[in-house]
Amino acid sequence: MSSTSEHATPGFLVWRLSTKWRVAVDRAVAPLGLTHAQYSLVASLYGMHRAGRRPSQRQLADHTGLEPLYVSKLARALEAAGVVDRTRDPADPRAIQLSLTEDGREVARRAIGVVQGLLEQLLEPLGGLGGERTKAFSRELATLLDVSLDVSLDAPVDAPVDASLDTHLPSHSDEEQP
Repeated sequence: MSSTSEHATPGFLVWRLSTKWRVAVDRAVAPLGLTHAQYSLVASLYGMHRAGRRPSQRQLADHTGLEPLYVSKLARALEAAGVVDRTRDPADPRAIQLSLTEDGREVARRAIGVVQGLLEQLLEPLGGLGGERTKAFSRELATLLDVSLDVSLDAPVDAPVDASLDTHLPSHSDEEQP
């Protein structure tokens, strides 16, 4: 464990891991003309297509956890790049259905392969993709993802802050002595 992580809060570690993963995926899929967010859409569409689904932008937003407006923006950019087709849903003219073009399916296959390699590297310390520790870790992450987080602005402004839980504040041992 790095010295940065030794006294870090779980929230800080989740944020750091998420940032590390996003940067790694951005770099890995850039040669294919994708960003991490675009990869998330393309890979999700690929999986949904294989399952026989042609999702609306809203369904894809729900699936990926991205904001619907952001999915719309990403889908328009991917359409302009020839990776995604956007068409009106015949059952609901307000909805836009998404599908991968032939080129989009090829880009998706290649990108998924690259990201799978990254995932193997990341999970190596836990025994790789099929390791028991990885399976347990995945269950724990799924549990946390199922927790509803409601932002409350009702917290008292003068509530005491435990500085030992804030990774951005130095601990007493880290403070410079005059």
